Amino acid sequence: MDILQAMVLGIVEGATEFLPISSTGHLIVASQWLNIHATETNKAFDVIIQLGAILATVVNYRDKFALKYIELWKKVILAFLPIAMVGFLFHQQIKALFSVPVVAVMFIIGGVIFLLAERFYKHALVHESQLEAITYKQAFWIGIAQLFAVIPGASRAGSSIIGALLVGVSRKTSAEFSFLLALPVLSAAGGFDLLKHYRDFNHQDILALVVGFLVAFLVALLTMRLFIRFLQHFTFVGFGIYRILLGIFLLCWIG
Repeated sequence: MDILQAMVLGIVEGATEFLPISSTGHLIVASQWLNIHATETNKAFDVIIQLGAILATVVNYRDKFALKYIELWKKVILAFLPIAMVGFLFHQQIKALFSVPVVAVMFIIGGVIFLLAERFYKHALVHESQLEAITYKQAFWIGIAQLFAVIPGASRAGSSIIGALLVGVSRKTSAEFSFLLALPVLSAAGGFDLLKHYRDFNHQDILALVVGFLVAFLVALLTMRLFIRFLQHFTFVGFGIYRILLGIFLLCWIG
């Protein structure tokens, strides 16, 4: 993998990991367009750029790493447990789903769900507008909703945000809880993949790894901050439309 390819994938990872549009789906498509084959070394690279996104979350929410927020983190862990168990038990079957056709279909389905969610979203029904106010019951159902993210293209962020909206959490707080929930999810997935692929890291590709990591970190940090500002004024309708159009385009492309 060359430096330009590393930069492109770093940008894709950083820009899509925390948006409800599926980072995995975009990376699969971007890799095919860049003619990057699914070698063990390239799989190891995906782990590295994912670590960049994890670091961005830590930096952006560093104030939450204090004992007074222990209850919040308990809720985050509760929401993490369903996908952790399913991912551990069925990771081989999940990996087998990774393909452009599956991604395209899930882009469209996810887009329709977002449009429907916004269609029936009633601000008067919103109960929680602060992270700390999310209840254990709400956190549990957000975790159940996140299970759909095991299907490539469904989007981890999108699934957890939809789940949060459905249990009465505001748009902004739904996104922020999704950011925090990314920490255990990405750490577990990245750690598992790191154990599998750490021998595949090539010293000759160290520069590409560093570039990809830094680009993913910087872009993810910027994306999170802009996303929160966006949600203070706009809805998720645009993301729903984007998903549907991209899904249709991909189906035409592979057809």
